[in-house]
Amino acid sequence: MAPPAELSKLLHLPQEDWLPRQSAHQSRVRRYADPYLARRSAGKKHPVEDFLFTYYTQKPGQLARWHPGGGVVLSGAAAAERAGWKYHRTPDAGELAAAGVPAGAAAVMVDVEAFLRDRLDALQFAGIILAGTAARPAQFGCFGLHEWAMVYRQDKFELRHEYLQLRLGSGRTDEVVEENRIRCSHFDAFRFYTPDAVALNSLQPSRENQRVLEQPGCLHANMDLYKWAYKLAPLLPSELVMDCFELSWRIRAMDMQASPYDLKEWGYPPILIETPEGKAAYVEHQRSFAAESQELRQRLLRELTPLLQSTAPGQRHAPERTEGPQ
Repeated sequence: MAPPAELSKLLHLPQEDWLPRQSAHQSRVRRYADPYLARRSAGKKHPVEDFLFTYYTQKPGQLARWHPGGGVVLSGAAAAERAGWKYHRTPDAGELAAAGVPAGAAAVMVDVEAFLRDRLDALQFAGIILAGTAARPAQFGCFGLHEWAMVYRQDKFELRHEYLQLRLGSGRTDEVVEENRIRCSHFDAFRFYTPDAVALNSLQPSRENQRVLEQPGCLHANMDLYKWAYKLAPLLPSELVMDCFELSWRIRAMDMQASPYDLKEWGYPPILIETPEGKAAYVEHQRSFAAESQELRQRLLRELTPLLQSTAPGQRHAPERTEGPQ
């Protein structure tokens, strides 16, 4: 498999240029990861701020590793330690010359061809989801009721978050679910519904129909931009991965504010989606996140398009492996 033509135009980053970017990225990650790691060491949980580290499979240490993306040659003594990293290699003499790296300098680059050999299905599936979602109109009528459906008649079933209280109590929470149309389009939210709530959803999302149902108004589809980004590391620049992470972080906060849980003591005042005013506030946030997510999707697709075009047609597109519990 030949590398994309765009990636044959190698960019050279000397150590004095890339080390500050690496340091800035690591500081950015620590802002979120350090409090989580401290809580974990102390045996504590946070219902909002632990989510990106417990639901998604990317670990804080993995996120903290800075990557420039494909087609970039890093030079300098500090680059040598990366030679043993997965999907990295030492450029050959022709690549060093093409990138303008001084002769004899230590250098390393992402091994794009090795990644494509091993992770082609992941790349192609991400491309399908991102492009398909970007092309669909956003829907803004769900009002975050997926979180409510996850605790509908929960007294009959296992509690989801045993350390949290329902803001309206079980009875009124069930009434809110019954009084509203439930229309979640995202399988990874729908799969956590209580059994009694499944039939109330106007759609029946599945892993098989995921590629045709996901749309840019969905909070969970927009949080998953982070998933598609980190699953394609180290092909993507880490700054883009963190932009997706930070959007996902803010969406998670709003998603839980609109949930049935009482999170005031955690510093998250509720969005009262059981009221007309709360529904309007929810949609306002949702529209803003949809616009941001579409910009990030386009950035991701611009990075991935040369890679997708370089792969042979007719490859299988395996369903994405399910992430952990919400």
